[in-house]
Amino acid sequence: MNLSATLLLAFGMSMDAFAASIGKGASLHKPKFSEALRTGLIFGAIETLTPLIGWCLGLLASQVVLEWNHWVAFILLVFLGSRMLIEGFRGGNSDEEAPKLQRHGFWLLVTTAIATSLDAMAVGVGLAFLQVDIIQTALAIGCATLIMSTLGMMVGRFIGPLLGKRAEILGGLVLIGIGCQIMYSHFYP
Repeated sequence: MNLSATLLLAFGMSMDAFAASIGKGASLHKPKFSEALRTGLIFGAIETLTPLIGWCLGLLASQVVLEWNHWVAFILLVFLGSRMLIEGFRGGNSDEEAPKLQRHGFWLLVTTAIATSLDAMAVGVGLAFLQVDIIQTALAIGCATLIMSTLGMMVGRFIGPLLGKRAEILGGLVLIGIGCQIMYSHFYP
C-alpha cells in the first residue's frame, strides 16, 4: 500500500473516534487541551492496537471475526450512547442543576475507544491477506486517530456551551448513530 492509500485509510478509520470525541468534549465543562490530548492518546493507542489484533486474528480465523465484529461494536456503542442519553435527560432541563464533569473516566474512554475502533480491527483482518506493513499501517491509523480525537474534543469544547445539557444527549445520539451506521453498512454494503 502506498503512502496516500495508507493516509486515506488512517484518517478514514479515525472518523468514528472524531465524532465520538466531539460528543465527549461537548459533555465536559470547558475541557482543557490536556484532557483533549489524554482522550486522543487513549483513542489513538487503542486504534493502533486493534488493526494489529485484527491482523493476527485474520491469520488465524478471519471468518469468525468478520461475522461478529459489527454486533460487538453496535452493542457497545448503543450501550454507551444510551448511558449518555440517560445522563443528558437526568436532572431535568436546567443546565445549572448538575455541574458538568471536568474529565471522563479512563475506563469510559477505553470502552468508547474500543467500540469505535472495531472497524479498524476488521480492516486489520483484511490487511492480513494483503502484503502490507501492518506496523506502519497501524501506527498511521493510531496517529490519525490521536490527531482527530484531540481535535474532536476541542471542537466539542466550543459546541458544548452552545448546547448546554443537550450536548450529552447529542453525544449519545452520535454514538448510537455510529453503531447503527456500522450495522447498516454490514447488511447493506
